[in-house]
Amino acid sequence: MSITFIILLILIGLFLLIVEIIAIPGTTVVGVFGTLIIIFAIWESFDVYGTKAGYITLISTFIAMVISLYYSFKSKTWKKLMLNTNIESKVNELDTNAVKEGDAGISISRLAPSGKALINGEFYEVHTNSDFIDQNQEIIIIKIDYNKIIVKLKNH
Repeated sequence: MSITFIILLILIGLFLLIVEIIAIPGTTVVGVFGTLIIIFAIWESFDVYGTKAGYITLISTFIAMVISLYYSFKSKTWKKLMLNTNIESKVNELDTNAVKEGDAGISISRLAPSGKALINGEFYEVHTNSDFIDQNQEIIIIKIDYNKIIVKLKNH
């Protein structure tokens, strides 16, 4: 195996590790594959060129890994791949003055066991106690638990 091929394997392995760490974290397949390629290249360096060349390859690979990770995190290239938006909305903020137990409404979607309902002119996410309620049925609020509205059929 030529030294050029060993260097190419190490560069491919480093690239895969950087992609795993920065672009697609959590998959581990790419990172494991990159690590195995680097280990194979270092192993071949020891096997083909001897101990001295193997240690030189090992140390230079470690230094190249540290430098490439440093510059990868520092460069603005990865900013294009990152999500930079902030989500500032809240789920189902409930105004306790707008709805209360006993209020009636109409199911907008099928409640199986949760869905949308129109209560007092506003749309809310509502839940049932394991019942299924079809669309356009009259419902009534039986309980408000924190921000969770529990409903049942009005004539049930």
